[in-house]
Amino acid sequence: MISLFIDTSNFKLLVGVVDEDNNKILSFYNEEVKGDMSSKALCVIRDSLDQLNLKPQNVDKIYVVNGPGSFTGVRIGVTIAKTFAWALKKTIIPISSLELLASTEAPTDYVAGLIDARRDAVYAGIYSKNLDTYYEDRYVTLDELKTAIPSSTTLISDDNINLEGIKESNVDILKVINKHKNDMGVDPHHLNPSYLKITEAEANLNKKND
Repeated sequence: MISLFIDTSNFKLLVGVVDEDNNKILSFYNEEVKGDMSSKALCVIRDSLDQLNLKPQNVDKIYVVNGPGSFTGVRIGVTIAKTFAWALKKTIIPISSLELLASTEAPTDYVAGLIDARRDAVYAGIYSKNLDTYYEDRYVTLDELKTAIPSSTTLISDDNINLEGIKESNVDILKVINKHKNDMGVDPHHLNPSYLKITEAEANLNKKND
């Protein structure tokens, strides 16, 4: 079974092609993108498949990171995955960006995936080494997060967050896929971004409507 893994939720573009039957990564791209993330993502997906002599029809399943993260970035990945899955009738499985960060190998009992949400707040999720949820993904202030972090925890982030001891990510998509490979998946039309926090524009609109 060939699977495609897509993450455009932040400034890095991640595209992986995986042979699930043999638990093997066939192609892996994980680089910072400056410019048009949408065009770059489509090119990398195309090139990754071409280099393996695969066609889109050969992909059996799509894993896509649906947030939290950059509002624009998350929408790009979700839109690409939805279009791909709908057109070719493929299974699509949403993945948390925080869980993906937490797949980074660490010597501690828990790993916290963190994304900067500005104004002394973050998107945070804390997971065990097996990626079981300890602290559900949420938008939280740094002060609130500090009281929730277990003592044996490694902090993982690619952002500049005002916390000590943060390590850069080195994600393990095989670990994430093995956790979710038996998930039922979702209908492409029902896949939505998981922002965890409404935009400032939406918040202002809600205030006007109150």
